Amino acid sequence: MSAKEDDEAHIRDLIDAAERAAATGQDAESLRLLTAARSAAPQNPVVLNALGMLALKGGDFGAGRLYLEQAVAFDPRRPAFWFHLAMMCRGQGDAGAEMMALDKALALDPYFYLALLQKATLLERQSRPRDAAPLYSAFLKCVPQAAQQTPAVQRAIQRARAAVAANTAALEQYVRARVAGTMARHKDSSVERFQHCLDVLLEKRQIYTPRPTFMHFPRLPALEFYEREEFPWLDVFEAATESMRDELIQILMSDTGGVVPYVAYPEGVPLDQWKELNHSRRWGAYYLIKGGVRIEDHLARCPKTASLLAEAPLADVPGQAPTAFFSVLEPHTHIPAHTGVTNTRLVVHVPLVVPPGCRFRVGSETREWKAGQAWVFDDTIEHEAWNDSDQPRAILIIDIWNPFLSFAERELVSAATEAVVEYNTNRPLQ
Repeated sequence: MSAKEDDEAHIRDLIDAAERAAATGQDAESLRLLTAARSAAPQNPVVLNALGMLALKGGDFGAGRLYLEQAVAFDPRRPAFWFHLAMMCRGQGDAGAEMMALDKALALDPYFYLALLQKATLLERQSRPRDAAPLYSAFLKCVPQAAQQTPAVQRAIQRARAAVAANTAALEQYVRARVAGTMARHKDSSVERFQHCLDVLLEKRQIYTPRPTFMHFPRLPALEFYEREEFPWLDVFEAATESMRDELIQILMSDTGGVVPYVAYPEGVPLDQWKELNHSRRWGAYYLIKGGVRIEDHLARCPKTASLLAEAPLADVPGQAPTAFFSVLEPHTHIPAHTGVTNTRLVVHVPLVVPPGCRFRVGSETREWKAGQAWVFDDTIEHEAWNDSDQPRAILIIDIWNPFLSFAERELVSAATEAVVEYNTNRPLQ
């Protein structure tokens, strides 16, 4: 080892010993060791930084600032040195110098969470809450999990969240007041999409994207619920609600064995969120068509429903689609958040038996089922359901082609799906 390396090792040993002494309250011993290190290396920025932090511990912000100013002069590339200098400037009440030092630290490390926090609190003290809020938000995003366990950081997190929430509320009040006149001029126009946009902007809702478990067809709109007016053929389903409900009630009385668990994974399959409902009739299905195969004896029991299905624009993939069934959700049952297989299809719900307290969420929008009011949604966007009532909830579920697919695209999707199934099962579909 060279003489220079010996000197550097000696300095590191002195600094380490000084830090251990300071940690056990032996500040005088720590100062002695650091003074010895400085005598050996008067321009060593690590020694100067350590001396500055020891001065900070004793409340001597002036001395600490002098040490840190020398440290950053000898080594301006260390964000921690600039942050420590900012702490000295705060102790002295020099807000301008504190801001300059924090900006230097963040220029070197934009994710320095302690510097983000200090700059946010500085802006707050300067009555600049709008400027502080983005920094508090950045602090919340990058504070390490390990650091979040300390009481001081937990208090800082609470403060940051409160500041961000207050700023968002103030922003919402301001924006809504500014757009009120424009909204009034367009009171006869549909502004639902703009309301959604504004809610996302104000962090009241979030954006959910399709996450198919099988096939994702690109460039299709990522819509949670589709506009009901786009599916006029559903009018006849809604008009037949009472007839379908009567057929379903008769089925539940005469063919209870036909209701099977909707979730039915074999043993050995990772269940994730389905463990509680796997092979459970708490979420039951009475299939009329399953994977493109008609269940003739079931269809015969509900001729009105069968006639409606015969005229509906159902998806058509041999061996895979369509599927149509009565979905029965038992009281106080929750269907956990999940996504469907492909956005090339959409899912239709026709509510038949809906007691109060039955909710359905797709993405950021939650609705209550109402008997006779159908809706269409993209089930590849995260969705979940609740029956919080004391009675079963029953709806008709069918799948249809996504209307944004062309005829050629539908045939190609069907052919590609068949090919994948053939490959995975090692046998052609009949």
